[in-house]
Amino acid sequence: MAIEANQIVSLEYEVRDGETVVDSNLGGAPLVFMFGKGQIIPGLESGIVNMKIGEKSDLLVKAEDAYGTHNPDAKQEVPKDQFAGIDLEIGMTLYGQGEDGGTVQVIVQEIGEENIIIDFNHPLAGKDLMFSVTINNVRDASAEEAMTGIPAENQQEDGCCGTGGGTGCGCD
Repeated sequence: MAIEANQIVSLEYEVRDGETVVDSNLGGAPLVFMFGKGQIIPGLESGIVNMKIGEKSDLLVKAEDAYGTHNPDAKQEVPKDQFAGIDLEIGMTLYGQGEDGGTVQVIVQEIGEENIIIDFNHPLAGKDLMFSVTINNVRDASAEEAMTGIPAENQQEDGCCGTGGGTGCGCD
């Protein structure tokens, strides 16, 4: 039976770019997500749809179904003073806030006297990836999980926006 939208899926994975392991949760906590909500890359989600609990598979996910093709125009020149206090290195990954308020990941590509060139491409953009996956569990979402899109396993328990700040942390 196929995994269906709004079901909670738990899996272990190892991701390789050629022979290099670029990410893995083997021996750690499983990846838990709501299927059909775009919470994992599209190629992986479509690749596991017919898998069952306990099943293992190697799935080749093409770049366009993973982190997208590499866009040579996804670069920006930024004044160096915007990085005051940061010991910049070429290849360094930085995180900032995008125009939509979400987190944006960039890579320092060039360091000049006055400006820095940052690359907005994901580090794995343009790469076909091999996923070795094992489906640990598939279950129906609870009413709350279906409403929020957040599996119970991923919900914060500290009651304060996930910051651990308690009363007065800006969530109340």
